[in-house]
Amino acid sequence: MRDEVKTSCLKRLKRIEGQIRGLGTMVEEDRYCIDVVTQIAAARAALRRVEEEVLRDHVAHCVEHAISSGDKADQRRKIAELMDVIGRADR
Repeated sequence: MRDEVKTSCLKRLKRIEGQIRGLGTMVEEDRYCIDVVTQIAAARAALRRVEEEVLRDHVAHCVEHAISSGDKADQRRKIAELMDVIGRADR
């Protein structure tokens, strides 16, 4: 992972960690259910953005390297991994 992507992802994940702690506090304080669900949706959306950033970096470097290497087995492996993870992301 490139350094700038790693830094960005870690920053976002720390923010998400705070959101999750806030959710725990909301539940402990018996906050209104819809407010809790709204914050859960926001945390999921934030995680999706981190996932997209990591995947984008993976394609830009790992998959691109496999393609430029000319190694057909590595190319097939990287594409299969990518398709698997994209398939799981929609579940």
